[in-house]
Amino acid sequence: MRQAGTVTGIALSHRFYDQAVRPLLGGRPHAAALLGEGSEVLGLDDTVSTDHDFGPRVQVFLPDGAAPPSFAALPDTFEGHPTVFATTDRNDGEPGHQVEVTSAAAFFTRRLGVDPAGGLALADWLLTPTQTLATLTAGAVFHDPDGELTRRREALRWYPADVWRYALAAGWLRVAQEEAFVGRAGAVGDDLGSRLVAARLARELVRLAFLIERRWAPYPKWLGSSFARLDLAATAGPALAAATAAAHWRDREAALVEAAGVLVTATNNLGLAAPVDPAPRTYHTRDIRVLSADRLTVALAAAITDPGTRALVDRLGGRQGGPIATLPGTIDQVTDSTEILGDPARCRRAGPLLGLTGGTAP
Repeated sequence: MRQAGTVTGIALSHRFYDQAVRPLLGGRPHAAALLGEGSEVLGLDDTVSTDHDFGPRVQVFLPDGAAPPSFAALPDTFEGHPTVFATTDRNDGEPGHQVEVTSAAAFFTRRLGVDPAGGLALADWLLTPTQTLATLTAGAVFHDPDGELTRRREALRWYPADVWRYALAAGWLRVAQEEAFVGRAGAVGDDLGSRLVAARLARELVRLAFLIERRWAPYPKWLGSSFARLDLAATAGPALAAATAAAHWRDREAALVEAAGVLVTATNNLGLAAPVDPAPRTYHTRDIRVLSADRLTVALAAAITDPGTRALVDRLGGRQGGPIATLPGTIDQVTDSTEILGDPARCRRAGPLLGLTGGTAP
């Protein structure tokens, strides 16, 4: 929790732009913002955040071909914070100010692999991590007279309806694939294994809560903090916490199906597919309780009508020839590797893993 009186990075950077950066622009047409990487962009910075890479910073967006201004006259400090310092994550570790001069098209293309001003295709959506989308739609715009930033941010606000259905269907499939393992591992005395699966399932349910509430899930450091801001945290959060803390597998199982039931009801309330009974059931003839989450996968996949998304689902086919679609999902449902999700070029090359053909084209 932020301590009283703590300076937020967004507020500090806004004042830095107004008082120190804008006067040096000489009336040039421009936009300005604080977007992209950094805990302060998500509004989650605190006193600990100031121990590295913290200080007033801003992106200045100029029209293509415009001459860049000089920032040699920037003050050495601003409100007690250095404006020029060596960083570990920016400027290749070399000392420098944190005023990035770019164009709107270049800034967004560098982080997405495509300029959203021209719209996003199915592959663009599926190959872009939610943590990237979170950092581009959060933050703050300080000046945008022509709407260049606003148009791009609005284009990234949320998935098209059938891409949303697809991501939800894949998310529920991930739950279905492991939901019985909490009880199976626990019943044979593998308490650690049961705990590990419970934690994985809790994470998947948290990510589903973000999808249900049309919010981009951030990178793992802030997943729990951001989940706490969701409406579903009040109803699903206690059960998820109980599942990860429970000492016995039966209690883990009960807490997980309770949390999952809350999220099934919330999914039903979206009206995206035929409703599914949120009550738990036994797993085949075993003394194990599950949600049978693949029922949501079937319902959501069946409701997809967009030609490109429908073609992808049909091409992927059903699992073992049955009614449950084979859905790898989005890039961050396929992998949680930081080395992949933090590199747009690598994400764009992962199309075949997602069932996309021709690299990034569906």
